[in-house]
Amino acid sequence: MAALIAENFRFLSLFFKSKDVMIFNGLVALGTVGSEELFSVVAFNCPCSPARNYIYGLAAIGVPALALFLIGVIWNNHTWNLVAECHKRGTKNFSTAATFLLFGSIMGRAAVAPVTWSVISLLRGEAYICALSEFVKPSSLDKFPAEYGAEVLARFPCKDVPANLTKFRDEVTRRLRYESQLFGWLLIGIVAVLVFLTKCLKHCCSPLSYRQEAYWAQYRSNEDKLFRRTAEVHSRILAAKNVKHFFGFVALDKEEKELVQEFPVEGVQPSPQWNAITGVYIYRENKGFPLYSRLHKWAKGVEGNGPSPEGHEMLFLAS
Repeated sequence: MAALIAENFRFLSLFFKSKDVMIFNGLVALGTVGSEELFSVVAFNCPCSPARNYIYGLAAIGVPALALFLIGVIWNNHTWNLVAECHKRGTKNFSTAATFLLFGSIMGRAAVAPVTWSVISLLRGEAYICALSEFVKPSSLDKFPAEYGAEVLARFPCKDVPANLTKFRDEVTRRLRYESQLFGWLLIGIVAVLVFLTKCLKHCCSPLSYRQEAYWAQYRSNEDKLFRRTAEVHSRILAAKNVKHFFGFVALDKEEKELVQEFPVEGVQPSPQWNAITGVYIYRENKGFPLYSRLHKWAKGVEGNGPSPEGHEMLFLAS
């Protein structure tokens, strides 16, 4: 029984590691849904005034979506790898396909939260109703009183209308909510098709087999975890040495003392080494052997960033 439970936990661990991008995108989407619901309950308040409704309704959908998109771009490691690459080496070593793939990866991941926000806003319909209620043509409403115009229609989302217009308010609200939800479902369908086509294109254009691509993803994940963990220990030991040199002693706890004794740090890595392992990396091979990262490439002593007679650029970006 214990072995079965352990095996199930091992399977779940491998599943989550292999699907980390999908799970992260799902968590981003769920967080966006919760934020949108909270915003609608707490913050959304239609002004119910001509000319203001349209601006407020579009802002309620567009401004948070734009903010979420920019946050997604900022949080994406590829963004800063691209900045470092352009700063240190320029883009001369990038082909058109590689550049398109890189920007597609950054924009695609950053679009998860704003698209989710827009979809939920459209399915709820409140912002759409607020924005477009004043533009409903009175002539499209059967027996709508001629003395009322856009000013009264703009007040429909707030239900602040004369009693004789209640049925017209319900009809306008129902019509606009239908349009809003229709656009929301269409957006979901379009995004689903684009995701499907993108995944198909990625796997069709990938030079790697499925198993090698899975191995590469595991290698990148393990390298990143080990690098961060080792960098944290290295920086702590180096800081301890410098503090001791300044004060004559350093106050370390038991774990830190063990680290200092176990891992002697002689100095820091020179800037050329940091520059060599920093930046955008596209899968390459050298003499038939794969190079899975910039660190791997540096460790093997391979020079240059572009394709060479001894190296083959595969134009495949790390996920």
